[in-house]
Amino acid sequence: MHTLPPVLTHEIAAGFTHGLKKAVQNASGVLVLDASALQVFDSSALAVLLAARREALAAGKQMAVHGLPGRLRQLAGLYGVADLFPADSKTSSEALQ
Repeated sequence: MHTLPPVLTHEIAAGFTHGLKKAVQNASGVLVLDASALQVFDSSALAVLLAARREALAAGKQMAVHGLPGRLRQLAGLYGVADLFPADSKTSSEALQ
C-alpha cells in the first residue's frame, strides 16, 4: 500500500506523481493507494490518481484506493471519473458515498 500525503495540491502533485512509478513497480498485482491521510487537496489530487491508474494499467496491474475522502470522491464525480477509482475492501461504505 502506498500512502498519499496529508497535503496534495498543485505545488507538490508533480513531484509526488513521479514517485508513484516506483510504487507501481513494487505492487504485486494491485496498486493500493491509501488516501485516508488526505486533508488538504485540490483537483491536482485527481490528476495524481489518474496518473497512478495509467501507470498501473500500463504495467498490467489494477488500482484501488483506500480511504478516499468524501469531498475528493465528490470532486471525482463532478469530473466524471469517480468510477475509475474503485475502493479496496478496507474502505468504509461512508467513503464510497
